[in-house]
Order: sequence, then C-alpha cells, then structure tokens
Amino acid sequence: MRFPPPTAAALSLSAAFSRHLSSAAKLPSLSKIPSRYRPQAIQEAQVALTEYLHATRALPFTFAEHITKNAVFSLYAIVSRVQFSPSTFSKSIQRFLMYHPINEFEFFYESIGIGYHEINAFLPPSKFFLCEDSRVLGVACALSGFGFPWTMLGELYRKEASVFGKDPDELNEMLRVFAGFGFSNVAIIGICMVFPHVFGGDPELSGEISALFDDLRRVFVDYDLLGCGEQNVNGYIEVCRKLRVFYDLGCQKGKMVELIGRNKNVFVRCPEEVLVNKIEFFLRLGVDKSDAGMLVLERPEILDFNLEETVISVLGFLRHFGMSINELKYIAKEFPYVLGRNKMVNLPYIMRALDKHEWFFNEIRTGNHHLLCTYAIGNSTEDLNEDYQGGLDKILSSRTPIHGQSKLSFLHSIGFGENTLTLKVLVHLHGTSTELQERFDCLLCTGIRFSKLCKMLRLSPKILNQKPEILEQKMKFLCEDKGSLWKYLDVFPAFLCYDLEKRIKPRYRFHIWLTEKGLCAKQYSLASMIATSEKNFVARVYGIHPAAPKHWFECFSKPNHINDKV
Repeated sequence: MRFPPPTAAALSLSAAFSRHLSSAAKLPSLSKIPSRYRPQAIQEAQVALTEYLHATRALPFTFAEHITKNAVFSLYAIVSRVQFSPSTFSKSIQRFLMYHPINEFEFFYESIGIGYHEINAFLPPSKFFLCEDSRVLGVACALSGFGFPWTMLGELYRKEASVFGKDPDELNEMLRVFAGFGFSNVAIIGICMVFPHVFGGDPELSGEISALFDDLRRVFVDYDLLGCGEQNVNGYIEVCRKLRVFYDLGCQKGKMVELIGRNKNVFVRCPEEVLVNKIEFFLRLGVDKSDAGMLVLERPEILDFNLEETVISVLGFLRHFGMSINELKYIAKEFPYVLGRNKMVNLPYIMRALDKHEWFFNEIRTGNHHLLCTYAIGNSTEDLNEDYQGGLDKILSSRTPIHGQSKLSFLHSIGFGENTLTLKVLVHLHGTSTELQERFDCLLCTGIRFSKLCKMLRLSPKILNQKPEILEQKMKFLCEDKGSLWKYLDVFPAFLCYDLEKRIKPRYRFHIWLTEKGLCAKQYSLASMIATSEKNFVARVYGIHPAAPKHWFECFSKPNHINDKV
C-alpha cells in the first residue's frame, strides 16, 4: 500500500506546524520519517488522537478536535516515539495511544495557549486524565461555548486560575448577568480577558466591579466606541487594555470615561503602545500617575505629537515656553551642564535636572501643550557646541566607540546637554550605561533630589563608579546613623567616593572620641575629616594631643586605608 500524496490541507498544516516549532521549545526530531511523508504523518496522528479523545476518553468531538489541533508540540512528541512505516503508521499510532495513555493535561494546557515549556508548572500532581479534574475541562467548554476563543483561554488561566475551579453552571450564570448590562457576547469576552477579576465574585469587590461595568457600558453601549471600528474579540480586548492603562494609573472612574467619549476617534485609532509611551513621557517628570493619565485624556492631541526624535536647544525650548531673560540667565549660571542641545525624549529629565518639572507640567496642563509640537530649532548653528562636536568625533574614532556613545547617551538621558562639561564628566565614568543607570537610580531611591544628584555628579562623577549596594551602605550611614551630616552632600559629594569601613567610619568615630574626651573643642567638617590625606590627618591629631596618634593607630585605624578612594 502506497501512502497517498500530501493534500493541500496537510501541506498548509505542515507549514504552520514548522513556524510554530521554530519559535518555541525544541522537541525531538522527526528525522526517522522521510520529509515527503511528514505532513501526512502529522495529519494521521491528529486524526488518531482526536478519535482517541472522543471515542475512548469520551470527550465531546468539538473539544477533542480543539485540543488535538492546538497541541502541536505534544502531538509532535508522540509522533517522534512511534515507529514509522508508510503503510502501517496510522494503525501504529492508534495502537500506541491504546497501550500508552497520554497525559491529557499536557495536551489540554498547550491547546488553550500555554507555552509547551511552561506546561509543567500547571500540571496537577499525580493526575493524567481530564476526568480526574473535570471542572477544568468543563469551564473551558463552557467558555468556548459562550464564544471565548479556545486558544485564548490559557491567557485567562494565567491571570485568574480560580476561574477554572468554578462550577460551569455557575460560570454560565455569571456570563448571563454580565450580558444584563447590555453587552454583546463579543464585548463580554473582551472585558473578561482584560479584567478577569470580574469572575471573582468577592463581595468586597462587588462595588468596584459594578463601577467598572458602568464605565464599560458607557464606553461600549452609550458611546459606541467601536461603532466605526473592528467589532471582534481583538477589537474589544484592545479597547479594554487601553482603559486598563488609565485604571492602573488611578484615574477616577466616570470622569475618565466621559473624556474618552468626547474624543473616541482619537482613542480608538491610537495604538496602546503609543498611548503608554506618551503617558510614560510625562510620568518621567515625577508627577502623580493619575495626573499624567488625565493630562493625556484632557489633551488627546498630545497623542499625535512627536516627543522622541525632535532635537531641542534647552534654552531655546525654555524661551519658547515663555521663560523670562532673567530666569534663563539664572539657569545658565546654576545648571551649565544642562545647556546645549538634547533630544525631546530626554525633556522630562532635563526639566527635573533644572528643578523645573512642576512648572513645565503645569504649563502643559493649563493649555500650553501645543507648544510641544510648534517648537523648532531656529537655525543649524543654534546652541551648537563645537568643542562638544570635537569630543564626540574622538569618541567615534576611539577603540570602543559604542561603549563611549552609550555612556554619553546615559548622561543626555538624565539631563546633561551637548556641552564640554558633559564630556568632562564622561571621562571619569566607568561601567556600562546600564550599570551607570542602576547606580543613578539607586541614589535617587535613597531620597536625593534629581537636580541635586545631577549637581553632585557634575562635581564628583566618580560617585557612579561603585556598586549600588556600596552606595546604599554609605547613604545609610549618612541618613540613619549620622542624619545631621546629610547636608554635607551638597558641598562634599565626594564623600561617596571614600571607603566606608576603612576611612569614613574610623575617622568619624575617632573625631567623636576626641570630642567626648574633651581633647578637641573644634568641630571639623565632614570633608575635613574624610578628604584629608593620612599624613595630614595624623599631623592634625598630633597637634590636638601628642598621644592621640598612638590611640588612632591602635584602636581606630584600618589597614590598607591610605588609597581607599574610588
């Protein structure tokens, strides 16, 4: 008996199968099956498995077929274990399934959209057959019968696994209640996929869920948000995901939906990624999350603005927003390292580096948002720093141009402009841009104001050449143990460059000892205690009392502490 030539459907299946395999976990090869027979072998295996699940395991045919067609990897694993022969393969795989019961949960979880490499985390212990946990399949069948796409159920399972422990009849009743709000089945599917907690049934959440459905009813029914768009599951999911962005920001229900209804065309056509990027742009100003979300809702034109690639002149941009000449002079004097050109995408941190982020956000909220898209550099030489360009050329011609450029991009991203001061800071920075960002963020998390940290970096760039945990220890010493010394970071940021155990603590504690013993009446600054060389420090101690140096070396001094600066 000759195997019939592959059908068009089989070839199409094989192509889809190959694409699926190329993007996920690697499974045993089908090298024992000649390539010309593989599409038909896979098709025969699917037929045999569907028949096994339906006839032998008593699964409804429709759901047996769903499982078989969407469990590609699990099926592939079985095919690779069966001896192949063109004339006997169909019977061989039937016999294999008869004498080698499969783990039906593996096939089920993969079929509903859970990745093959993730399945082990979901498998129930010591269970092989779906009948041993019938609610899981029962819920899947109920949801599928309502219209939920079978392959999307895995996403729902990940988000709210408790749904699959409910009684299917109870679940059907909940879906009928949801429909009572005036939603179509397709809308309900979209809502449940994005807000799966609506299945929770927790009395404490009942008020929140009711408010959510009121909002969604206004969006989908009253405002007919998708009236001119795609009224399918993906369309509703997309809109719900956009709504969830604002809920996660803490935007007020009711008022938020009213604003969306006024500008529904803008809201529908704007991709979720663009929406999130625009909101994140304003969140980087350090403003309240809900304020950033409401700004985008109140000024939806912002969604069409290019807030990334535009090049700006910092002073020119501030002038464009109405800043006075005296204010510009003050900024040029106090924040020279921010001046020059930069990219619009870095604007939020530029404003924070200037301590003007609140002013800027208020300008945007009160109606000057249009100035974002009307700004342009006056001419090709405006704020162009030739020395910076020369330094940039040197970086590009160095042995590690990519590394140098990435560090320079980091400085620009935190507000440093295209100027010579930025290049001077760059020379002293060691580490990748990712490491520098982690260290910078670490210091921000300790409570240092953004603008203050930029000034500290301008004075002592080497503070970012240390691991985050080291910086945390030094800041803890200042804040918790010696809180009164915090103010010295303004004038002595290099404090963070000295070794905590070998230099900072010993010298500080020795100074306290001298004071407590009444030997030192003078109050030395932190810089004077820490930054003084070992030779001058000992000489000063000797001047305080001839016997003090001996006590310093015996009780306080740590070995190898002379060269302990970063």
